[in-house]
Amino acid sequence: MSLLGIDLGGTKLAMAVFNLEGIVIDRQYISLDGRKGREVGTLITNNIEALTESDQFGNDPIRSIGISVPGISRSKTGTVWAPNIPGWDDYPLLSEVQVGTENIPVTIDSDRACSILGEVWQGKAKGCKDAIFLAVGTGIGAGIITNGIVLRGAHDISGAIGWMALSKPFVDDYTNYGCFEYHASGNGIARIAQKILHEEKSYSGSLRGKAIDEITSHDLFSAYEMYDPIATQVFQVCIEYWGMAIANLVSIFNPEKIILGGGVFGPAIQFIPSIKAEALKWAQPISIHQVSIEASALGSDAAVYGAGHLAKQAMQTKD
Repeated sequence: MSLLGIDLGGTKLAMAVFNLEGIVIDRQYISLDGRKGREVGTLITNNIEALTESDQFGNDPIRSIGISVPGISRSKTGTVWAPNIPGWDDYPLLSEVQVGTENIPVTIDSDRACSILGEVWQGKAKGCKDAIFLAVGTGIGAGIITNGIVLRGAHDISGAIGWMALSKPFVDDYTNYGCFEYHASGNGIARIAQKILHEEKSYSGSLRGKAIDEITSHDLFSAYEMYDPIATQVFQVCIEYWGMAIANLVSIFNPEKIILGGGVFGPAIQFIPSIKAEALKWAQPISIHQVSIEASALGSDAAVYGAGHLAKQAMQTKD
């Protein structure tokens, strides 16, 4: 028997077929190519149909499907809110997928929840009952396991820590992103650098080689390797925000591990010792010495592994 894990991102669809032990049998990456609304739903259902009806898996047909979505998966209705996909404010993904998969269980959850489930199944959180996956990419979110159970909250929004309040006073710029995400996400890294560049007229470093509004976090990491003063300043601010956020998570949840993932970690793995030192200043003094802060073992595949784990759990429940 095989499991299908699907990770829907803002720009691509990752699909992986697993055996029950979590070994990848088949893997595909498909660009969304600017699709929106029902076009994205159709892309998902068409590819599910192609895989479930394929004979390439021989005696191991797909028996369960898990889907990770970038936003909120509403467990009571089966609908999805995904802010990076136009038209997905309350999209009926579960009912749409189930039309062609009547005999196959389908489970949907947020990419936050799926990322920590992926690490529990095949990554750094194996054997952990209390762990947090801190995902820093375009946005920021946290997948949280407490006593072996994914924390979802009353309305499936737990872990939306991009809105964590880490500085004052409140400014209108936080409305759409949240304070933490505004300053320390991948987009936030670029945003803060752009703001500084608009103000620092005397700066003549490597970041001047590109239009200010086109600068990305990747440009900042490259500049940092060349000891660029603005890149150094931006990442020092990020380290402080990442450290404060981790301190708050440690103080509230007392996890065994905090696992850093997403596109920024990645290249920001080099900052983990400094982030730990910053967290040490702010966190509950006993629990901060009990937690391990580590980089993800699965990288950008954490959520697709977690979707596969969702599929395995659903099949076991069905049986």
